Amino acid sequence: MYKRVLIKFSGEQLSGEHEFGVDPKIATYLADELKSATQTGCEVVIVVGGGNMVRGAEIAGNGIKRVTADQMGMLSGLMNAMALTDIFEHEGVPTRCTSNIYAEQVAESYSYRLAEKHLERGRVLIIAGGLGRPYFTHDTAAVSLALELDCEAVLKATKVDGVYNKDPNKHNDAKKFKTLDYQHAVENGEVKVMDKAALGLAMEQAMPVVVFNVMEPGNIEKVIRKTTGIGTLVS
Repeated sequence: MYKRVLIKFSGEQLSGEHEFGVDPKIATYLADELKSATQTGCEVVIVVGGGNMVRGAEIAGNGIKRVTADQMGMLSGLMNAMALTDIFEHEGVPTRCTSNIYAEQVAESYSYRLAEKHLERGRVLIIAGGLGRPYFTHDTAAVSLALELDCEAVLKATKVDGVYNKDPNKHNDAKKFKTLDYQHAVENGEVKVMDKAALGLAMEQAMPVVVFNVMEPGNIEKVIRKTTGIGTLVS
């Protein structure tokens, strides 16, 4: 069983039935899943993206600088983190929101020592704002922060049950990988795990990445317990 993990949620997952923003039903579902998962004794760090509001790379241009666009994406992730913190706490999951963007009115400023203190006290730790720098995605932030906090794995929460050799929504003959080596994941353009910079960092530092379907009840706990057959292990 893993003792400490980082879970990466996408902003799009949080929008649920809506085209924009946070669906409270999804956040409440995730809170219930985390409640049972943390009862195993595993310490949980969360990074959440902002794609349900702003994708920096997509809005850059037409007068908006790439740096500004990326900062807007970081702020979107922060808003998601604030929403998750409130809903998690409401559902009985002790949670703290920290931020790599200076936003002391709404979140504690992230630091390694503060993060360790929260985790040691049994709280779910949400780290918002990516790495606080442009040109780095929330995926890359997830791997970097997992390394900094000595997590044993990055759990990439998705809507599919692992990594396939091609898009399973478009190809009936798509085959799921039970395990996958970093090199294949980086080099094969058909394999969608996370962005290549994040995978390259994971490969360089030998950080395992588990891609799994978070919308299947019980899967977070199963991945933490290293249950066989759940998701795809990239290592």
